Amino acid sequence: MKRSILAILIVSMLTSFGCDNSNGQNKTQQENKPMAKPASEWKKKLTANQYYIMVNRGTEPPFQNAYYNNHQKGVYVSAATGEVLFSADDKFESGTGWPSFVKAVDPTKVEIVHDSSFGISRDEVIEKSTGLHLGHVFDDGPKNRGGKRYCMNSGALVFVKK
Repeated sequence: MKRSILAILIVSMLTSFGCDNSNGQNKTQQENKPMAKPASEWKKKLTANQYYIMVNRGTEPPFQNAYYNNHQKGVYVSAATGEVLFSADDKFESGTGWPSFVKAVDPTKVEIVHDSSFGISRDEVIEKSTGLHLGHVFDDGPKNRGGKRYCMNSGALVFVKK
């Protein structure tokens, strides 16, 4: 009984607050991507944490990452390509422990793909040009700003201060 309750709690937390995804790269998400590279090349370019998040589709701990509490003006660029993905103007306090945004700066730079890891149906956010994992998007964002919560991993981003 205790195991069942614990399992239900974990699943609830992942669907409500998490940005986690399965480990192991989904090759189909990198097909037909103009800037896609083999994992071995990303390993040379990215830090160990960036590689874990972006290539292995991992996640960082909530409240223990670089940007969840960042309130400076600027933009967030891809750690892999340097493309501008999110703006501090669109960042909000979600209470989840990950940096959260209401939208991408340019919706053509990101792609939403289905993620059914852990037996949960979610929408994964990937960088469109590479197929690399950034986080997930949920429908529990501020209603007055479109209702979306782009829950991103700090390790997939680099902040550029204005």
